[in-house]
Amino acid sequence: MADVDFKILEGAEARSYAAGDVIFRQGDPAEELFVIRSGKVTIRFGDRVIETLEEHTIFGEMALLEDESRSATAVAASDVELVPIGRKQFLFLVSETPHFAINVMRVLARRLRAETRAMRGLG
Repeated sequence: MADVDFKILEGAEARSYAAGDVIFRQGDPAEELFVIRSGKVTIRFGDRVIETLEEHTIFGEMALLEDESRSATAVAASDVELVPIGRKQFLFLVSETPHFAINVMRVLARRLRAETRAMRGLG
């Protein structure tokens, strides 16, 4: 899923996390989503790994879109550099940069399709 283009954020300020660091926990309030600039992030629900994400994709968008708490825990699977996007910046990017909005929708569609396949046992 790392082929989605979020290059619009290349010059943005990033945060670094070491392998094993918790980025956020299930139940935490959501104030931003993240674009992975480099490294890998594991998304966990309890003890179960839901997905391991690579650079140039996003995570944490669901809680931001729904104005809900985090539904899963995100852990740095390797040393990782993340670009945080707050709610105001996200709304600006979606309204002013159609390419960014399309990429977010592609990520959501791929995740929904993967979940649907998993539920049907098509893995």
